[in-house]
Amino acid sequence: MNEMGTKLAALPLFGMIRDGGWTMWLIAGLSVVTMAVVLWKLWSLWRLGVWGGSHSRRAIQLWAQGQRRAAMDEVRGRPSARARVAQAAIGTSLDPRFDDDAAREETARVARQALYRSRTGLRALELIATIAPLLGLLGTVLGMISAFQVLQSSGNQADPADLAGGIWVALLTTAAGMAVAIPAGVALSWFESIADRLQSDLEDLATRIFVAGKEPAKPRLFEAAE
Repeated sequence: MNEMGTKLAALPLFGMIRDGGWTMWLIAGLSVVTMAVVLWKLWSLWRLGVWGGSHSRRAIQLWAQGQRRAAMDEVRGRPSARARVAQAAIGTSLDPRFDDDAAREETARVARQALYRSRTGLRALELIATIAPLLGLLGTVLGMISAFQVLQSSGNQADPADLAGGIWVALLTTAAGMAVAIPAGVALSWFESIADRLQSDLEDLATRIFVAGKEPAKPRLFEAAE
């Protein structure tokens, strides 16, 4: 164990974390959490099928052509968000138990569930992007306080090199906090843009199905003159 600890202490990154104090350890923990959330979110969005949509587009084409059952078979059992919303819209339109308002409400419910899943985990990234730089600033302030306490106790005998070294170590936490907050903020913006695009696609998808599903108006016959 002592040999392992010596090897870890020799690593530059571990040395900076150790020198930065307890705030640096918290920031390092946030970096691990950020990476885990981003990887989990990518896997979750892939399972949600946010980068797909070929089956739902094909279903809309079939639905517009009047091939109702074929359109339903195209999206039946598909796990993607678009396919599930299309299945809900088509299924409720074909079910005589649902009128137009009820069909739209059921489709909106399925869409809300998909959108909720697409935004799960974003609050965690938002929180990390907010508190990581604050933790870094806190660590810097505490380090500066310690450095100036050393300067005060040393008086005229203070070594400027030691003071500069203490300030340099204190500034590490600010840099580390920003290094964690910036990727978390970028990932948050990207995931939010994906969720916004999915919401727009689901609204467009449901609208096109309901509009195309309406029966065309029958031509009115000329009434015979009395």
